[in-house]
Amino acid sequence: MAEDIPTGVPMTLEPLVTRVLAPNASPYTYTGTQTHVVGERDVAIVDPGPADAAHHDTLLRLVAGRPVVAIVVTHHHRDHSPGAIRLRSETGAPIVGAAPFALTDEGPRADDAFDPDYAPDRVLAEGDTVGGAGWTLQAIATPGHTKNHLAFALPETRALFSGDHVMGWSTSVVSPPDGDMTDYMASLEKLMGREDRVFYPGHGQEIDRPERLVRGMLGHRRQREGQILRLLAEAPRAIPAMVEKMYVGLDPRLFGAAERSVLAHLIDLERRGMVAAAGDAWRVIA
Repeated sequence: MAEDIPTGVPMTLEPLVTRVLAPNASPYTYTGTQTHVVGERDVAIVDPGPADAAHHDTLLRLVAGRPVVAIVVTHHHRDHSPGAIRLRSETGAPIVGAAPFALTDEGPRADDAFDPDYAPDRVLAEGDTVGGAGWTLQAIATPGHTKNHLAFALPETRALFSGDHVMGWSTSVVSPPDGDMTDYMASLEKLMGREDRVFYPGHGQEIDRPERLVRGMLGHRRQREGQILRLLAEAPRAIPAMVEKMYVGLDPRLFGAAERSVLAHLIDLERRGMVAAAGDAWRVIA
């Protein structure tokens, strides 16, 4: 069980992959952010996590003087990327991966998630790779949770580091304008077309039947979309009223995240000509 993963203790998942859990558990991060170290003779560090001294020291002990080829970042949230700066200064490795993102919208956030200091040395696009002795990480563009989100395939073992796009404990928060439900659904469909053996997510246990989970996530989002359309067919509604109906028993700390997710669905439905805003409320287009 994911609850049994110890914080700060390296766990070998397969010969090329070791996981370390950061001590940043929360309603949004579950038991914490999982950093993965890839490689044996030389290594990459995937999602270095928060700027936490204990987590940083654990990672340095784990690499034990081996060359660090790259510090790889799936996206710019503060539970994934801030640890990269200190690791770069101590290992000399470049920060590579997701593009930097400047958010101009000042609307509400699910968890004030953005890392303002994230600045990669090399931005990776679809198909770009970094590699070392016996391993390769290939970037897979998976926008949706954030516009710049990347997953990373390890073709030598058919593993995929899925970041926050597909997690082992919950569906992702999709919070506009950085989060985009249209992109998120397309990225899930994209992963359905792959033949990965296992997903190693940023949060929660590894996923050993990834296609089944991704299919379930697509079904869950379509069910949410159906709920929204049924509620709006009854009468125009504002987003908080929809969340109260759709998320019965929700932890109050997650209410804001649920509102952003509903907004993301509404924006997607609006693009498809199915709903329209009516002041603070939304309505179905007949």
